[in-house]
Amino acid sequence: MPRRSTGPKGRIALVHALAHIELNAVDLAWDVVARFGGLGLTRSFLDDWVDVAKEEAEHYAALASHLETLGTCYGDLPAHDGLWQAAMVTPYDLAARMAIIPMTLEARGLETTPPTCVKLRRAGADDTAAILDTIYTDEIKHLAVGVRWFEYVCADRGLEPVGTFAKLLK
Repeated sequence: MPRRSTGPKGRIALVHALAHIELNAVDLAWDVVARFGGLGLTRSFLDDWVDVAKEEAEHYAALASHLETLGTCYGDLPAHDGLWQAAMVTPYDLAARMAIIPMTLEARGLETTPPTCVKLRRAGADDTAAILDTIYTDEIKHLAVGVRWFEYVCADRGLEPVGTFAKLLK
């Protein structure tokens, strides 16, 4: 993958990578609806994941548009398939999907976004940082959705959430 930094080329690589993540997140949210929506869960399950898909699409659109202001477009750089790899190992277990994708991978993004925004602002990339600030706020909600449905599944199965989370991560 191209090196990500706060310089012009690194910023393009960063925004491209984030756009790729957000586009995958759109697909993953819809995959949750399609794959797990028929399991007799409440309407609020579907509503939550439709909202997540909508916000992830907004994130992708903002980043893709920003790439154009940087003189490139989404698809011009290589991208990884880390999110889809996580989806491939959690195809039939909603608890595992929630533990791996929102509760681990999205949570990692929440840890890295604030220091990234500081670096971007120091480099004069306030426009990029502002987009990441919006994404950060929404991703907190997405993590909460993942936790809510993980805890729901654990309760339904009579499982203790903390130990189950640790076991699923292994």
